[in-house]
Amino acid sequence: MRLDKYLKVSRLIKRRGLANEIAGQGRVFINDRQVKPSATVKEGDKLRIEYYNKTLIAEILRIPTGSVSIQESKDLYKIIKETWRET
Repeated sequence: MRLDKYLKVSRLIKRRGLANEIAGQGRVFINDRQVKPSATVKEGDKLRIEYYNKTLIAEILRIPTGSVSIQESKDLYKIIKETWRET
């Protein structure tokens, strides 16, 4: 699955357009490698997302095959670390 679509489906980022923009600006990393919105994600990958004043590190647990409810979306990943930067 494409990175931008996964970020939207998992609800790590609210809108796919925003996910595309953030990844396009080089603020998304898979396994510590900077990636584009079209990068493919797979189970076991570690995501690092840097947006606004927040850094989120999460592990991908499952890639959905169909539509996902809000409750199910939380089972797609596990948050490893979440930090906030002071502005």
